[in-house]
Amino acid sequence: MTRNTTEISILIAEDDADDRYLLEAAFKENGFNDTLYFVENGIKALEFLEGLQEKDSGKDWPSLILLDLNMPKKDGREVLKEIKQSTIFKKIPVIVFSTTNNEMEMRRCYEMGANSYITKPSSFEGLIKTVAALRTYWLVTSRIPY
Repeated sequence: MTRNTTEISILIAEDDADDRYLLEAAFKENGFNDTLYFVENGIKALEFLEGLQEKDSGKDWPSLILLDLNMPKKDGREVLKEIKQSTIFKKIPVIVFSTTNNEMEMRRCYEMGANSYITKPSSFEGLIKTVAALRTYWLVTSRIPY
């Protein structure tokens, strides 16, 4: 796949099909034409990244990773730990995006290297706003040179 460097891609690790659908809809509702890669569990997230590593180009790497915590096979905590221990992928921002709204869990994720922790909103309108704010902060504002 040939892409230019201004194109944005996001890896979304989310096991719930409804949540995947709603996230995709929220990006479209905001008018974002980003490339969204969805995986259903932690093992597939790591396999996706390993596949990119084998290409060894860096141009197809996601600009951002949205990571659910409670997934089957390998949960988000384990995936976060492996990504942040990787010399290759540790610089990709990882945003934990979970229904878990627990201060101790949030602290634990930050200690493991999460760049942000966002509790999933309870309404679609809230999700639309959250996606817009998240994308603006991590993929627009954070790229402005100072």
